Amino acid sequence: MSRQDVINVLNELRSLELASIIQYMKHHYEAQGMESPAISGQFKDSAMDEMRHAESLGERINYLGGEPTKQPSEIFTGGDLRKMIADDLRVERHAIGKYREYIELMFREQDHVSRLMLERILEDEEKHEDTWITDLARQEAPAMA
Repeated sequence: MSRQDVINVLNELRSLELASIIQYMKHHYEAQGMESPAISGQFKDSAMDEMRHAESLGERINYLGGEPTKQPSEIFTGGDLRKMIADDLRVERHAIGKYREYIELMFREQDHVSRLMLERILEDEEKHEDTWITDLARQEAPAMA
C-alpha cells in the first residue's frame, strides 16, 4: 500500500466525518417535539466530536503530504425526530464498519500512528451509536398515559 493509498483511505473517512457534522448540526437546529431539547443537545455534542475527528484526519493527511478533502459524503435530512435519530444511527453504523476495516488495514500496513488515531475515533463512534440506539428506543416506547 502506498502513501497515497493511505491518504485516500483517510480522506474517505474524513468525508464521512464532514457529512456527519453537517447532518448533526442540521438536526440540532431542526429538531422539534417534547423530547427535542435533550436530543438537540446530543446532536450538537456529536457534531463537535465529529469536528475533532475531521480535524485529526485532516492533520494526518496533511502530514502525509496529501490534501484533506472538503467534500462530505451523503447527508440524510428531513423528517421527524425519530427519523433524524434513525438516520444518525445508520451513519454511525456505516462509519463504524469503515473504521474497523481500515484499522485492520493500517495494522497490516504497520502504519501504527494512523491505526491508533482511527482506534480513538472508533471509540467515539461506538459511543454515538449507543446514544442513538438508546434515544431511538425512547422514541419507540409507548407514551405513558
